[in-house]
Amino acid sequence: MTPAARLAAAIEVFGILESERKPAADALKAWGVAHRFAGSGDRAGIAGLVYDALRRRASSAYIMGAETPRAILLGMLKRERGMDVEAIARLADGAGYGPSALTDDERKRLETVDLADAPAHVAGDYPEWLGVHFANSFGDLAAEEGAALASRAPLDLRANILKAHPDKTTKMLSDLNPEDGQWSPWALRVKLAADAKSPAIHAEPAFIKGMAEVQDEGSQLAALFSNARPGEQIIDLCAGAGGKTLALAAMMQNKGQVFATDDDKRRLAPIHDRLARSGARNVQVRTPKSIGGEIDDLAGRLDMVVIDAPCTGTGAWRRNPDAKWRMRPGALEQRQKEQADILDRAVGLLKSGGRITYITCSVLDEENGAQVRGFLTRHPEFSVVPPAEVVKTALGDRADAFAKAARLSAEGILMTPRTTDTDGFFVSVLKRG
Repeated sequence: MTPAARLAAAIEVFGILESERKPAADALKAWGVAHRFAGSGDRAGIAGLVYDALRRRASSAYIMGAETPRAILLGMLKRERGMDVEAIARLADGAGYGPSALTDDERKRLETVDLADAPAHVAGDYPEWLGVHFANSFGDLAAEEGAALASRAPLDLRANILKAHPDKTTKMLSDLNPEDGQWSPWALRVKLAADAKSPAIHAEPAFIKGMAEVQDEGSQLAALFSNARPGEQIIDLCAGAGGKTLALAAMMQNKGQVFATDDDKRRLAPIHDRLARSGARNVQVRTPKSIGGEIDDLAGRLDMVVIDAPCTGTGAWRRNPDAKWRMRPGALEQRQKEQADILDRAVGLLKSGGRITYITCSVLDEENGAQVRGFLTRHPEFSVVPPAEVVKTALGDRADAFAKAARLSAEGILMTPRTTDTDGFFVSVLKRG
């Protein structure tokens, strides 16, 4: 397919996900099934265009003065891909299978409209109803933080120190040209072009041998900030597929015990194969039972409870731009209730002097600092371990640079794509007196 034909296909797919209210992945899959002539490179190119349009949906529509799939795709070429009007006109010239030629109005808007006077939610490409929440978290920087969350994410890997030194893992992955992460000593980063197919990481020998796992550098840092130590008794209360569980096991050098559980047993399903591949021997999976009670025997015994809390996922918008436009106000309220409940649940599992590491992949203060403040009001026997101390313990000589980049508050640590070049993560370590 020609670049122009790919653009026309992306406009068509965007129309499907709009009209049928389908997730982007489903709309792309349906288009691929109906157009089997499109090769894997074509499908990757079309998907790149669709996801970039979702990233910059509000600003692209603002540039073009319309919210149609065509307007959003054309505006995205200027906003996200930096193409000038002549380059866009060569793709939309009405020839072959490409889009129809630019109208005079489209050409004029592409030439003249910028975002200088755009509202923050437009310049930042997030839903208007979230404006007050972003202002709460970022003040005058809300648009800049939103725009960074709309950027394209790299592929981050965690070198598994239970299997090999990170330098050896880097050499095994040399065909992907990985770079060392900026903060985490385990992080390897693979940068991807806009139209690039995702590398077949699951077919890489280093992955098959358990030397590397897919994990954003911010998620790796969240695990590091827990300061899990060899010999401790720890539970990962919202373990899901096990990314942080595996990182904790590596930090503990297979000494002590990590209990991994989740309220939804379906989310736990992938953890078993990942554990077998990783070489982690100190992890016990507690699959929830219909009658409950799977962790009752741990009450009052644990050194730490790790809570990778259910949240709105605003910090992961780089990887799932579709999610921000599908999010509804009620979701935030529901997540806040779940977070408070699980924080309270953690208290009974800890022994004296134990700690909670509270983590979200959200940038909203309602899910982060406000949750910590509420918890401390309900449980005054706890206090926040000073974030600067947490960072210093975890990162050593990288700590000062990180502390200047991230947002350290009285309640915890906030990472964002704009400040730390990671996904958005919040971490607070709470210690029992």
